[in-house]
Amino acid sequence: MSKLAEFRQLEKHLAEQLEALEALKGDAGLKKEIEFETKLRALLAEYGYSLLNVINLLDPKSGRRAPAAESKTGSRKPRQLKVYKNPHTGEVVETKGGNHKTLKEWKAEHGSATVESWLTK
Repeated sequence: MSKLAEFRQLEKHLAEQLEALEALKGDAGLKKEIEFETKLRALLAEYGYSLLNVINLLDPKSGRRAPAAESKTGSRKPRQLKVYKNPHTGEVVETKGGNHKTLKEWKAEHGSATVESWLTK
C-alpha cells in the first residue's frame, strides 16, 4: 500500500472515530456516568478511601479468586498392572507401562503382536 493510500485510509478512520466521539458526547447516559464517577471519586477523596477499600467493604469475597474447578493434575486413573509370561522361558514380567527393558527385548525378538498374546492379566 502506498503512503498516500495509507494516509487517506487513516484519515478516513480518524474522521469516523471523531463522529462516534461527538455522538457519545451528546449521549445522556454517558453524561450521567461521568457525573457519577466524578462525584464518587470526590467522595472517596473526602473520606480517604480507594475503590479497592470500598469493594472490600461491600463484598469481602470479591477480592479472593474463586477456587478453580477440579484440577486435572493428579486425577488420572492409575495404570493397570499387566503380567506377561514368556511361554518359551517361563519368565514373567509385571509392568504398568510398555517401557520395560525385558518386554522391549521380547517384542524385538518375537514381534509385538506375539508378545501381546502372552498377556495373562
